[in-house]
Formats: sequence, C-alpha cells, structure tokens
Amino acid sequence: MSERPLEEQIRVETRDQVRWLVLDRPESRNALTLDAVDFLNGLLQGAAEDPAVRVLVLAGAHGAFCSGIDLKVASRTPDWDVLDGLARFQSLARALDAVMKPTIAAIDGPAAGFGADLAFGCDLRLACETALIGTRFIRIGLMPDGGGTWFLPRLVGLGKAYELMYSGRMVGAEEAERIGLVNQVLPREGFLEAVQRYAAHLAEGPPLAFARVKEALKRQPGDLHEGLEMEAAGQRDLLGSRDFLEGVQAFLEKRKARFEGR
Repeated sequence: MSERPLEEQIRVETRDQVRWLVLDRPESRNALTLDAVDFLNGLLQGAAEDPAVRVLVLAGAHGAFCSGIDLKVASRTPDWDVLDGLARFQSLARALDAVMKPTIAAIDGPAAGFGADLAFGCDLRLACETALIGTRFIRIGLMPDGGGTWFLPRLVGLGKAYELMYSGRMVGAEEAERIGLVNQVLPREGFLEAVQRYAAHLAEGPPLAFARVKEALKRQPGDLHEGLEMEAAGQRDLLGSRDFLEGVQAFLEKRKARFEGR
C-alpha cells in the first residue's frame, strides 16, 4: 500500500496563535517514517520562525500520540542506513528543542519509544485519562536515542528514570501525573478542546519573556551566581521591550495586557 501524502500524515492547524502539528498515521499508531521525520522537522522550524505562532502543540490522531519509528516501513526500505536514520530522528529532537516558544505535547493514548522522547522534549505535557507513556527501547535491546536520557531524569528524578528505562514499562496517566511526567491529566471527552483552551490562554502571554525563561531553564547554570547573571542579562533586554511597557500600563489600568512580542 502506498503512503499517503506527507501533508495528510502530519496535519497542520492554526487557531488563536496556536500551531497544531497532528500526526495522522492510524495504521501504525502514528509511528514516523524517515520521510515523515524530515517533513515534521521542517514544520517545527517553520513554526519557530513564524511570528504569528505563539504556542506549538504536538498531538496524535485516532487515540494515540506516537509509537516511535515505523519499523514495518523501515524493514521494507532497501539499503536502509540505520545510522542515517538515527541522525535524522535526532535532528528532529534538536528542531523541537530549538523552538523558543512554549511547546505542549497533547498525549491522547500511547506515547512509546521515540514518541515518548518527543513528549519529554516539549515544555509541557497534557495527558488524557487513557494516556500511556514509556520508552520501550530496552525491550528490543536498545537505549533511548531521542533525548530521553537527558529529559526524563529532569522530569521525574534520576532513580525513577533508571526504573522506567530499565523496565521499559508503560506508565498510565494517573501515575504519570503523580511522578511529574505530565503536568495535567484531562478528561477523555473534550480532551483536544481543553488542550486548545490551555494553549490559547498561554498564547496571550509575553513571547519575549517566554523565550528568555525557556533559554534560562534550558541552559542549566552551574551555580546560583551564574544563574543570577543569566537572569540579569535577560531582564535587561526585557526591560527595554514594548511588551514590558504594555504590561505595566495594563496593570495600572486594570486590564488584560496585549503583548505583541516587541
């Protein structure tokens, strides 16, 4: 069976300054082929550069988030270069990490393998009640390769990260929220609409300040003094922004601020 056009495998929707990238490959629980990886990489870069996009949401269709690499398609690919595939998947992880805007994983169903790594790489994770999350790599004699060993211990702590990666087990939504793997668990009914409301509210915030906060959190300073210097540098830039003036004016006038990212 021939693959559908990439534009149908990864749908792009924009509402209220929120860019949705929706994986839509139901035959594989939204697993990614290498062509889909490259296409999604470009979409992430486009969202990062588009000033009309304030928040990015990664989601999956048909009751799944992403089950990682599509091994069935890979096995049918003549002369498939495993190391080239690895480099392309990691390029996608880097592209997601380079989006200096709030990013949200809307986890509706299973997120496994590289799909779990994609969710870990987002700033926030909103899960529905039926979500299942697990690295799974160990089950086929491999280790995480999409940034999981970097992100997971920062989300759940080193000991829990060892447990989850050594066992390869899938974590349900309730446990995921309890251990800090996801930020919120939302009802299955109306899940995507609830994510949109959350993201649209976030999109009303100050883009420049979001970017500075994200940069500071990503850089992980070595000590408090380095962290304070980084905060001071970012704050100096923000104090000269029009968004700061608008924020102060809105506070004095007791109204909602209208941030423009300038």
